[in-house]
Amino acid sequence: MDWIDLTQTISPAMPGVQIREAKNLEKDGWNAVNLSIYSHSGTHMDAPVHFGVEGPTIDQVPIKRLMGKARILDLTGIQPSSAINVEDLGKLKEALNTGDSLIIKTGWSNYSVSDPEKYRNQLPRISEKLAHWLVEKGINILAVEPPSVADVNDLAEVTRIHRILFAGQVIIVEGICNLNEINAEEVELMVMPLKIGGGDGAPARVLARPLQKNL
Repeated sequence: MDWIDLTQTISPAMPGVQIREAKNLEKDGWNAVNLSIYSHSGTHMDAPVHFGVEGPTIDQVPIKRLMGKARILDLTGIQPSSAINVEDLGKLKEALNTGDSLIIKTGWSNYSVSDPEKYRNQLPRISEKLAHWLVEKGINILAVEPPSVADVNDLAEVTRIHRILFAGQVIIVEGICNLNEINAEEVELMVMPLKIGGGDGAPARVLARPLQKNL
């Protein structure tokens, strides 16, 4: 099956992004731009140093951690500002194995353009109990559609959830999209963050390839 791109397109309309002309074909012989990108803009991957946790910086994460099998949890239609709990995993609570990754489908990426304020300020988030459960289960990557796994307007919460996951060596990927194009419960997931030396995070190209179709 074909790879599906789960990555938002970086553009000047995106918060934290500036794209300015550096070279012009007519004047300089080629086109080029200068990019100024916040390390957590759009589809991105976090590194532990983002919240002061010991662990690899974005350039030091082993390649083998950035790919593998992922299960999809479909919570489409979830209410704004909802906490996602262990009970919401349903059958995945038993099906997930150590080393698997988890993609949470909520449809929230639809708001990234249509309602940016809602996208950022009313996002569904990972509960503390679920964060601990994911660590205990040995989940490799947690990928979500909102721009964060926790309420960005609650510093205590966003710090706590990130630190639980980072301390448990769970890789955090935020801001994915296009999950409606996947008609499968399992995919091969690949995350390719920019290799920024000492980086606390970086924009990432995230790809998924269905492993089986839903029956």
